[in-house]
Amino acid sequence: MNNLSVVMYHYVRRIKHSRFAGIKGLELNDFIEQIQFLKKNYNVVTMEQVIAYYQLGEALPNNATLLTFDDGYAEHFNHVYPVLKKYGLQGSFYIPAKTVLENCILDVNKIHFILAACTDVQQLIRRLKQLLMDYSHDYELRSFGDYYAEFAVANRFDPAEVIFVKRLLQHALPEALRNIMTDKLFVEFIGMDEAAFSRELYMDEQQISHLISDGMHIGSHGYDHYWWNKLSPAALNKEIDLSLNFLNKVGADTDNWSACYPYGSSSDEVVHCLQQKGCKLALTTVVDTVNLATSNPLLIPRLDTNDLPKKENAEPNIWFPK
Repeated sequence: MNNLSVVMYHYVRRIKHSRFAGIKGLELNDFIEQIQFLKKNYNVVTMEQVIAYYQLGEALPNNATLLTFDDGYAEHFNHVYPVLKKYGLQGSFYIPAKTVLENCILDVNKIHFILAACTDVQQLIRRLKQLLMDYSHDYELRSFGDYYAEFAVANRFDPAEVIFVKRLLQHALPEALRNIMTDKLFVEFIGMDEAAFSRELYMDEQQISHLISDGMHIGSHGYDHYWWNKLSPAALNKEIDLSLNFLNKVGADTDNWSACYPYGSSSDEVVHCLQQKGCKLALTTVVDTVNLATSNPLLIPRLDTNDLPKKENAEPNIWFPK
């Protein structure tokens, strides 16, 4: 077959029995079943094999599948890595450097846990409306209704209200205000020290270096996890250079490095920047399989874990045919 399937994972944990049972992720037992399903029916390849295909023309096996894990969560080391090790598979892990070097929590993760801790999303939306009113003069903000009309648009994973919360706090507002509002909401809904929460949530340098020494692939996911396509050229260069410095620090292969666009934030300008810096392969969040004959290695689509069956003996589906 002339296609490659790239699977995207984020949270992989025992969700039902965790402090945040509302977090959207994959139950560990379902992950194990998925890995058994893939092992049984497909050929899980390494990042090095995929790069060799694009750089050297080396063939990939039929039904090739690549496993990718975003955001550098500690559960990737504690839960995912032992499963991959057991089945002799490689994972490619994308680490936002700031989480490791500064013990900060990414805004996207603060938002996830705020939403998970909130039993009524309308309560959160009312709080956001109040915060917009509180800061409207200082930041010359639009009306709540304007923001809601533009950003409350459902997607295949979240209802409109949840998308509104995410978009408002991820990029719709000025960065300084987003930080203020997200920090306030984190204190109100989570009530835990950020540095302590960060150390619990993300991998540390020693764990990342251990993954590298045991054959796992570590790639760039930026430094601050910004939307790359919304940065100025200077800021984009700085963001990627800082990430590459981090990859060097932990011992990753920066001659054959890959990247994962935060939030899927690719653009022609971002692709050009990655090309100039020698990136060999970059992953988007576009939902599709990879046509190996026509694909751009810096615009690789992926499938979400929800696109895979969650049982070892499941029948293959539209994305994972026989």
